[in-house]
Amino acid sequence: MAESSYATMANYPIAVIGPQYCAPHQVDLVISRKVKTLRHGDIVVSDMHGNFVFKVKGTTFGWHDKRVILDAADNPLITLKQKILSEHSRWNAFRGENRDDDKDFLFTIKMPSIFQWKTKLAVFLANNNSKEKDCDYLIKGSWSDRSCVIYAGDSSTVVAQMHKKITHKSLLIGKDNFMVTVYSNIDQAFIVSLIVILDAINVAGNEAAIGAAVDVGAAFGAGF
Repeated sequence: MAESSYATMANYPIAVIGPQYCAPHQVDLVISRKVKTLRHGDIVVSDMHGNFVFKVKGTTFGWHDKRVILDAADNPLITLKQKILSEHSRWNAFRGENRDDDKDFLFTIKMPSIFQWKTKLAVFLANNNSKEKDCDYLIKGSWSDRSCVIYAGDSSTVVAQMHKKITHKSLLIGKDNFMVTVYSNIDQAFIVSLIVILDAINVAGNEAAIGAAVDVGAAFGAGF
């Protein structure tokens, strides 16, 4: 998608989930990552004042993986589901909870290539008619370094980015958390949903690596 399509982004809200999640100014969000004793959910998203903005609950059963994003009042906003046995790692997003209907479909996100040294994910909105040739958003960077950047289409226009805690404000949020800066008029709920999928893909990758290491260790232990 051409960069010129986003020339008016600074003046008009880009709402994927809803215009109420678009602010006319830059917003910093704090992501608290899966603390077992956290009663508010698997992941909590708050503002810099400690106010809860979103909560994320995740479930894994069999081959299926799902995340539900709720607002601060526990209303389900988005259901994220991993598409099983797809050619590329793919997640689909639906409005509300436990939805699979086409009318509730919001977007799909997938890896352009299975083998990646660094994170690269393409996002296609429900109204994209390019047959997944032109993405609406592109995520690049390194999840392990918390330095992923979200671009508008295949352009240099940054709409949000993850970063380490290097400001005086970020020193207050704890060493196990990280921040996401969402730029003006960009849907914060949408950006959070992309971060949640990034987290899920990273967790799955780590679990697969651990499983492979265990298998190798068992093989050597058995004398192979």
